[in-house]
Amino acid sequence: MEGIMDKSSYRLLQLLSLAWLACRPTCSSIATYGTIIPQSPLVEIGKEFTATCVLYKAAKATAEDIFWMLKNVTVPKEQYTKINDSAVSVTITITNETANWLFCKKKGSPSSLNLIQVIHGIILTKGYPPEKPMNLSCMAVQSGRRISSNVTCTWQPGTRDERLKTTYTLFGNLIVSNKSSNAHRSSGYIDFGTFPSFMELAMWVEVENKLGKVRSDILDIYASDLVKTNPPSDVNIISENNFSRTILVSWKHPIHVTYVTLKYNIRFCTVGSGEWTEVPPNDTESYKESFRLQYLKPDTEYVVQVRCMHHMGNGYWSDWSANTTARTPEDKPTSKPDLWRVVIPSQVKSERRVQVMCKDPVESNGRIRGYSIKIQDGNWETVAVNDSDLDSRSQERKIIPLYQIPWSDKRRGLIELKAWNSVGESPQASLVIPKLTEEPPSVESLSWFTQEGRLWVKWQPPNVIATGEPYRSEVTEYVLECVSVSDGAMDWQREHRHTRTAAIKGNLQKFIRYNISVYPMYSGWTGKPLTIAAFLEQGAPLEGPSVKVRRRGKNYAELEWMEIPLDKQRGFITNYTIFFITGGKEHSIVVSTDTYSYTVKRMASNSKYVVRVMASTVQGSTNSSDLSFNTLMYTPGQIEVIVVSVCISFLFSVVLTVLCIYKMDSIKKKIWPPVPDPSNSTIAKWSPDFPSKADTPKESALGDVSIAEVDVFDRKSLCEEDKAGLPLKKDKYLSEEHSSGIGGSSCLSSPHQSVSDSDEGGDEGQTTASTVQYSSVVASCGYKGQTPCPLPQSGSSQMPSFARSESTQPLLDSEEHPEGPGSHQRYLRNPYFGRLPGRNDSHSGDLEDLNQMEMKKQGLASRQFCPLEEDFQQTTPTEECQSPDGQPGSDPSYMPQLSGYRPQC
Repeated sequence: MEGIMDKSSYRLLQLLSLAWLACRPTCSSIATYGTIIPQSPLVEIGKEFTATCVLYKAAKATAEDIFWMLKNVTVPKEQYTKINDSAVSVTITITNETANWLFCKKKGSPSSLNLIQVIHGIILTKGYPPEKPMNLSCMAVQSGRRISSNVTCTWQPGTRDERLKTTYTLFGNLIVSNKSSNAHRSSGYIDFGTFPSFMELAMWVEVENKLGKVRSDILDIYASDLVKTNPPSDVNIISENNFSRTILVSWKHPIHVTYVTLKYNIRFCTVGSGEWTEVPPNDTESYKESFRLQYLKPDTEYVVQVRCMHHMGNGYWSDWSANTTARTPEDKPTSKPDLWRVVIPSQVKSERRVQVMCKDPVESNGRIRGYSIKIQDGNWETVAVNDSDLDSRSQERKIIPLYQIPWSDKRRGLIELKAWNSVGESPQASLVIPKLTEEPPSVESLSWFTQEGRLWVKWQPPNVIATGEPYRSEVTEYVLECVSVSDGAMDWQREHRHTRTAAIKGNLQKFIRYNISVYPMYSGWTGKPLTIAAFLEQGAPLEGPSVKVRRRGKNYAELEWMEIPLDKQRGFITNYTIFFITGGKEHSIVVSTDTYSYTVKRMASNSKYVVRVMASTVQGSTNSSDLSFNTLMYTPGQIEVIVVSVCISFLFSVVLTVLCIYKMDSIKKKIWPPVPDPSNSTIAKWSPDFPSKADTPKESALGDVSIAEVDVFDRKSLCEEDKAGLPLKKDKYLSEEHSSGIGGSSCLSSPHQSVSDSDEGGDEGQTTASTVQYSSVVASCGYKGQTPCPLPQSGSSQMPSFARSESTQPLLDSEEHPEGPGSHQRYLRNPYFGRLPGRNDSHSGDLEDLNQMEMKKQGLASRQFCPLEEDFQQTTPTEECQSPDGQPGSDPSYMPQLSGYRPQC
């Protein structure tokens, strides 16, 4: 119904405005083109808004020429409504993005300068209507010794942006009067003058702006339900020596009972814990000023707080009173000390060292002053505790070392321990240290994991079979031992026999490695441990490995690195990665975590490499520093060979140089042998029947060596050559065809002249530049005028005669032995083939015998030679040279040799 009335009113207002505007041009002297209805409206975001543009006659336009714009954006024609020829309306939806300006414009005539003319414009003021306040609540607090007259209320305002000015008003309605006051957006108060105790109130809030007004739900409440008193005052705690587990708490009422009757609530906790324990409300409902707390721990400091409220439970609890602390009296320990041992390896064979230690009893009930310990059948001994270790009231139970004793592997013993304080002794704790061969079995398996910032371990119980062992076969509890690898700090905790998973207690640090061991306990007997390493949280290593080159060669390099210290690993190393760079290219090799050296092969020789090693964990990696090195140009063996070869060559050169200097004369003789001088040579008949020439050889020639050149295999006779014999010394021959030069084969020697080419016949004593043949003793007819002599008759004294040179030049000491038939052989002989005539030398016989033996070896013993004068020319054989059958030269090997010496190849 209200909606229909609103639309009718709006339509009536629109018609009246149009009528007024129609007569406005006649009533005003100001020329305008038109107007927009309504003017500067207040619009609600999220609702539709309608505006009408009315044209005046001065506009000289019709409704067809009108269009609307929101600032610079044209409104679509679909949103227009034509009222008549001079009025057009537009309907738009208001949003937060809608522009503030709305224009009515017309299209100008083509002759006008402005093609578009503004008729009118209005400003749109956007906003929200007020929202209803929620959750209204009121309170009256204590002021002095009575309740304040001000009632303070709070509520939850709307969540929308308040773009329009909004007012909040708090109302309070009593039976006798109504009160109101301006309030803030979420709170306010009303002053009633006097607190209306035992009366009923009605409270509400109204919110209003230009788009509307709204109010909250009405709060109907009794005034007593609005009261909040001060906390109890003068709270005090009394500790009684004879009651170690109770304390008495007392306080005073904060307000007189005529205003309000109160009830109380008490809570307490140990100092530093923060875990409060409240006394049941039924125990403190009465109007009282004291209460006794029971079932507390002896020698423990407690914090106590008290609060109060209306005894009917209406209204509000007061704030808690200030902390009040007190300590309960001591009592004797009611639990055993936590006895443990650590086995330390000993340097003595078959022996261990046992470190006995303990913690204070969980219920020590006071400061532990000392311990009484008994080992096996010994006496009880007292171990006093240092003053620094006396405070057993701290949350962290300290580890107290007691004894370190040697313990044989074959010894079984019982350790008993009691703790005592100022009141009495604790129950007795015992621990059996078995023989090494009697240790009970360990748990089956052990693993670890992290969850919610804590380190957990999980294990499987041991598989124990009932046997005749001295210990019980059932596990009574488990001991979890945790040792920090970084500083060696250790701790242990005990878990129930049925526990399989437990969190490690204590303040564990991130990135620190811990060795966790689980010991099954068999009624005081300690089983074998099972140990595992774990981290609360892992990270990348703090530093990389330290790398060095252990050995390098021509095509390889052996790298070695040290393991990162455990306190810097910050996690389990998963692998190592070796990076080596050469020539701008990087290569990598991944090796396992237990590898600390690696040989990189197939490297280029004499090349520079840059190497680094990266250590990786599950949370990251860290590189070592770069290491540069060069591979070798040669392998180590090659270097030694080169050095040894150079040294040997050098030593050989030195030795050879020294020998060359020392044997210079001998070497010169070997390389350039001395050439005999033929001018000093004479040919003489060496025969008993033919004495030597008057010109006898020089004395120095006796020691010279003669060379006999004998053709023993050439059977070709040369005696058929009937040539005139010439004196041996006067004829000249060229040995260019073949020469029997000194020291060489007659067939292989280089050609040279045998005798001086001088036609005048030089003097015998004159030395010529040519190499000459100076001696020739031939066992064939190849020699001039010589035929083989017949063998001597039996009993004949005739001896063969030989030709020799009387040259004083030394002969060569070597001879060639060419191989093959028909070749000439050269023999080294003594200067005399037989005894020297006219000389009685003691060695001449020996020399002759030696010559005869040598000739026998060479097949020359049966050959006979005819004597021939040096200057005698003979063309026919002599009688002595005739063969037994009377024919001269029957042996074809011995032919007359004319014209001197001829080549014999």
